[in-house]
Amino acid sequence: MKPLIKTLSVRVRDKHASLLNRMAFDVNQVWNAANAFSAEYSWVPIPEVGYMNCGTSAFDLMKDLKGIRKERGMIIDSTAVQETIAVHAKARKQFKKNKLNWRCSGGAKKALGWIPFKSGAAKWVNGCVRYAGFYFKVWDSYGLSKFAFRSGCFSQDARGRWYFNIVVQVETVERHADGGQVGIDLGLKTTATCSNGECLARQDCYRNLELKLGKAQRARDKKRVKAIHAKIKNTRKDAIHKFTHKIVKENSLIIVGNVSSKKLAKTKMAKSVLDAGWFMLKTQLEYKSIATQGVFLEVNESYTTQTCSCCGCISSNSPKGRTGLRIREWTCAECGTTHDRDINAAKNILALGHKRLAVGIPLL
Repeated sequence: MKPLIKTLSVRVRDKHASLLNRMAFDVNQVWNAANAFSAEYSWVPIPEVGYMNCGTSAFDLMKDLKGIRKERGMIIDSTAVQETIAVHAKARKQFKKNKLNWRCSGGAKKALGWIPFKSGAAKWVNGCVRYAGFYFKVWDSYGLSKFAFRSGCFSQDARGRWYFNIVVQVETVERHADGGQVGIDLGLKTTATCSNGECLARQDCYRNLELKLGKAQRARDKKRVKAIHAKIKNTRKDAIHKFTHKIVKENSLIIVGNVSSKKLAKTKMAKSVLDAGWFMLKTQLEYKSIATQGVFLEVNESYTTQTCSCCGCISSNSPKGRTGLRIREWTCAECGTTHDRDINAAKNILALGHKRLAVGIPLL
């Protein structure tokens, strides 16, 4: 069975924050130095080819900046310098620019700390993470001693807390043959409704703390504002993790409608849409399905609410348009079946997933 590549994230003890801030400052200096070198060049348009970078490559920058650690007295290792330059080059290629935003180490526009490293730079020694000659104690919730470390990074959140993120290889969980199948309809009244009747209730993570957040913002208490935002994020993340874990554990085939958060965020429902966390939910379902040898699919959910899951007809009394949002239950005029709005849509989504699996993917 082929092993999987997974990224584990654990929190670093707060006593190491000052050292990591110093390392993050060094990384910012490498980034800005690479930015200054590459800013002298530009992208040139070439007919029938697109754009060609007439600037310097990541390999060239590594040669130009090979002595930067010694010149500026940096405490990061050489792999951090190389990885920072490589990420900078990748971003330049992606955005077709040779000058990116500068990484600030202080002030209102301070960039969150980030210390990348390559495989072999970090090791687990005596219950600590050893990196660049320093030892960092972490809250080890995964048992890191049993994993072989690959590449990774240290990262900082908005509250100044540091995390150790490492790529490891894990064994694939064997899936039993009797795995279930489920279709999931995403909504605002209920965040997610399954075809078997299970649902993820609306959390209202932001709305529940909206008044406290407003008071903290008016008082200009930045520390309190960041803490409230973190609580909102963690509450939403925890609820979605518990829901997706249960769904993936019980089902080997998961079909989800392709509702667009980006488009609905431009409407009057934007606050509820962004608070629902649909993208996070779909992302977790996808990678957890892969880890357990399951199948995850997104299908076009058009007309799934209006179509009867029993007879397949769109009757005259099915919920339609914006005015039909108030209709939570309806009876099909063709076959007389009474439907719950969201469960009916989830059943249609599951049926669409089966249809796509049967047809397959055409050759390109």
